[in-house]
Amino acid sequence: MGLKLTVLGSSAAWSERPGRPSSSYLLEADGEALILDLGQGSLSSLFAHRDPSSITAIAVSHMHGDHHVDLIPLRNLLRYGYSSPRSVGLYVPDELRRRYDVFLGEAGFLDILPGPELVEGIREVGPFTLQSHPVFHSDQSYAFRVTLTGQPSVPGLVYSGDCGRADDLLPLIHVGDTLLCEAFWSTLEPIAGANHLSAADAADVARRGGAGSLVLTHILDAHDPQAALSAAMAIFPRQVQLAEPELVVVIDELDGAEA
Repeated sequence: MGLKLTVLGSSAAWSERPGRPSSSYLLEADGEALILDLGQGSLSSLFAHRDPSSITAIAVSHMHGDHHVDLIPLRNLLRYGYSSPRSVGLYVPDELRRRYDVFLGEAGFLDILPGPELVEGIREVGPFTLQSHPVFHSDQSYAFRVTLTGQPSVPGLVYSGDCGRADDLLPLIHVGDTLLCEAFWSTLEPIAGANHLSAADAADVARRGGAGSLVLTHILDAHDPQAALSAAMAIFPRQVQLAEPELVVVIDELDGAEA
């Protein structure tokens, strides 16, 4: 088995329905785990799958709160929820660490989650290779490609984070990869300056990059996720799914993804 993706949360900045955390995606391989983003409500979803202290590391795509605010309860859990404090790796811009210090009024608030500053490049995280690439959204925004270490040519997962320019994802997408891509606008006309993608944008870049499958995420309930699915399927010739909570995708060596 290759990479296993479990969607912990897929909502945008808010959801109109209960039980729908914001962006958070659990990747597992060889008994270890890497989380991409930890939006509001996602820590509770994680408990259904594994002890949060068993996570190898968390990488946060950018500094908007709906992608990382559950770092607060995670930090408190690691510090106070076990017989002795535990630690999980964290890859974020140093500026985000400083903002937490100010917000919580405590210097080094996230120190129990140590890790180097998130910058463009490639790093090994346990059995995973994590590639970070800047995208156009807000200050210090990144998309990620995750593969199994030592297997860069085997299909992996590309996660867009929040992204306002689909072409920024092309350097990350390899033939057969699963593209987990925001489609915030669904089929609506984008509002200038919001810097998000539509379903058509996501499907088009998946097609041009040769992705093996496409998973649409980060769509507001009011923007009609089902319309996004239909629009993407009209453009992208392979499997398209919506990133509903608890969706599991296994990214294998042959065809990119299986649900």
